[in-house]
Amino acid sequence: MDSINFIALILYILILFITLASAQQLFCYETGNFTTNSTYAQNRGRLLSALASNITENISFYTTSVGQGSDTVYGLVLCRVDSSSEACSNCVNYGIQNLISNCPNQKEAISWGGGTDVPPCIIRYANRYIVGRLELDPSNSGYNVDNLPSNIGQFDEIWSSLMERVGTKASMGSSKIKFATGEANYTTLQTIYVMMQCTPDLSQSYCSYCLQQAVGDYRACCLGKRGGYVLKPSCWFRWDLYPFYESTAADAPQASLPPPPTTTVAKGKRGIQSGTVVITVVPAVSFLLLVTFMYILFRRRKPRQRRENVCEGNDESTAESLQFDIEAIRVATNNFSGDNKLGEGGFGTVYKGRLPDGPAIAVKRWSRNSSQGEVEFKNEVLLVAMLQHRNLVRLLGFCLQEREKLLIYEFVPNLSLDHYIFDSIRRLLLDWNKRYKIIEGIARGILYLHQDSRTRIIHRDLKASNILLDEQMNPKISDFGIARLLPLDQSQDATRRIMGTYGYMPPEYAMHGRFSMKSDVFSFGVLVLEIMSGQKVSCFRNGEVDENLFTYAWRSWNEGTPLNLIDAIPLSVGSRNEMIRCIHVGLLCVQEDVTRRPAMDSVILMLSSHSVSLPLPSRPAYFMHSIVEEEPQASPPNPEMNAVDKSRNEVSLSEQVPR
Repeated sequence: MDSINFIALILYILILFITLASAQQLFCYETGNFTTNSTYAQNRGRLLSALASNITENISFYTTSVGQGSDTVYGLVLCRVDSSSEACSNCVNYGIQNLISNCPNQKEAISWGGGTDVPPCIIRYANRYIVGRLELDPSNSGYNVDNLPSNIGQFDEIWSSLMERVGTKASMGSSKIKFATGEANYTTLQTIYVMMQCTPDLSQSYCSYCLQQAVGDYRACCLGKRGGYVLKPSCWFRWDLYPFYESTAADAPQASLPPPPTTTVAKGKRGIQSGTVVITVVPAVSFLLLVTFMYILFRRRKPRQRRENVCEGNDESTAESLQFDIEAIRVATNNFSGDNKLGEGGFGTVYKGRLPDGPAIAVKRWSRNSSQGEVEFKNEVLLVAMLQHRNLVRLLGFCLQEREKLLIYEFVPNLSLDHYIFDSIRRLLLDWNKRYKIIEGIARGILYLHQDSRTRIIHRDLKASNILLDEQMNPKISDFGIARLLPLDQSQDATRRIMGTYGYMPPEYAMHGRFSMKSDVFSFGVLVLEIMSGQKVSCFRNGEVDENLFTYAWRSWNEGTPLNLIDAIPLSVGSRNEMIRCIHVGLLCVQEDVTRRPAMDSVILMLSSHSVSLPLPSRPAYFMHSIVEEEPQASPPNPEMNAVDKSRNEVSLSEQVPR
C-alpha cells in the first residue's frame, strides 16, 4: 500500500473513531459557576433527577424549576417525537450524566443527544427563566462526508421548498408537540427526507424563525453534502437521502443525531464564542497525535511542488462542480437574445434564461470592454459559491468556454432597488412597510458577510443597483466582483487599487485606500438615506440650495425636521417614529469619524428594538461647512413631512490610486 492510500485509510479510521466518540455534544455556558455542596448545586441535582423521572411514554417534553431566589434552577427536557419511550429515557439519562461530568460547576448548560444508539434529546438547565424563550445559540451542526451531484441548482430548489413546507408544518403544531417530517422526490431513485422539531413552549412565529435560522446555518456550513443536521436550544432539524425516522427507520442506518459514522461534525461557531463545546473524544487524543505524526512523516517525503499541486487540485475540484456547458447557456438565453437582456453593469450584460429542467436563471456575460476582468470573475465565483443567506443572491455556477466568462445566478424577478426608488412611478409601489423590510434585509445580509459567514467579507460596492428584489420585494445583495476577504481576527486592510462607486465610498477608503467592515456600514447608511429620500447621493437636488444628501439630512436633523428628507411616503402614527429612527441610523452610519459608526449587529438591534436608545450622530462625511452647524443640539421632535425634488442621473464607477 503506498503512502497516500495508507494515510487516507488512517484518516478515515480517525474520522470514524471521532464520530463514534462525539455523538454526545454539550455546551457549558460561561455565565457563572457554583461551588460544590452549595444550595444551587443541590437544587441542580434535584432538578436533573426530576427531568429524568418525568419523561414517560406519554410525555416527551417537561419543564420544571427547583429552589428560590438566586438559587433557583430552571430546566427542560425534550425528546424526539418519533423515538420510543426506552430510547428517550436512555438518551436523557445518558445526557444528564455527561452534563454532570463535563459541566461540574457551571450554572447553565445544554446537552444534545445521548450516544450513538439512541435518538436525540435536549436537556437544559439554567439559573434564569428559559421556558417560552427563543434561543438560537449555541448552535451545533454536522454533515455527511459525501457530496451531492454536480447539479446542485435543481436539487437546491426542491430541497429549499421542502424545508419551507416542513418548517411551516412543524411551527403550526400544538402546545404539546411541534414536530413534522416530510419528503420530496429528487429523482426517480432518490428521495429527500427531513425532520424538524421545536420545543413546544415556543409560539408559532418563534418556532418558524428558529427553524429558518437552523436551515440558514446549514446552508452556511454544509450546503452540497448528502445529509446533515443543525441543533439549537429551541429547535433542531435533520435531512438525509434515506428514511431515518418513524416506522422506516429500522431499514436504514441508525436514526440518531448526530448522524451515523459517515458523518463529520462541524461545531457551531457562534456557540464557541460564548462558551466551551465539550465533545467526549478524550480516548481519541493519543490516536490523533499518532496519526498526525505519521502524516507529517509522509508529507516530508514529498517535494514542495507536489504540495502546491494538491492545493490547486482541491480548488479545481470545487470549481468543477459549478461549471455549466456553454451550449446549455446559449439554449437557455436563446443565444443571448436581445429580447432576454435584463440590463448592463460594470462586468457586462445580464440576460434572463431558463434551464431545460425548469428554473429561471440570470446570466452575467463578461464584456471585453469591461473594467473588470479575470480577477474579479474568479473572486465572485469563489466568494458567492460559499455564501448562503436569504438576503444574498445565489450563485448557481459559471462557464469558461470559447472565450466566454459567464456567471449563472438565480433569477430575481423584480430587478434592482435603483429601478424603484429613483423612478417617479415605480417608487409608488414601495410603501413604508416594503421600504422598512428592504432596509432590514440589507442590514441582515451585510451582518452575515461580516460576522456569520465562514470568513469575513467586505463587499466594497454596496449600492442601490447591487440590491436585487425578489417576488416579495425581499432584498438580495449581489455583485461580489471587488469584495475582499479578511481573516476573522482582522477588522481592516488597505489597498492601492480603489474600486467602487463615488458617493458610497467612505472618505478613508476613497482617499487613503483603507477599508474595513465600517466601509460597508457607511455604504449602508447611504442606502438608507437614499431609500428615505428617493434621491441619489451623487446628484441630490434641493431647489436652489447647493448642498449634498448628507448635508441636507444633517441640516434637517439639526433643525428638528428630519422628515423633510423623506420621499412622498404616506405617513401613519406608527411609521412616523420608524422613519425618524431609520434616518437616525442612516446618519450614525455615515459619520465622518469611522470609530463612531456602529457595527452591523448594533444597526440591526437599533432597527428592530424601539426600546434601545440611539446615540446622537456626529458630523457626516463630505460635510459642506457653510450650510449647517457642526453638532446636533438635541434629538429632533416628531416633525411634519415635506417632499423634496427628485433626480435620475446615474452613479459612475471609479478606479483610482489613493493620495
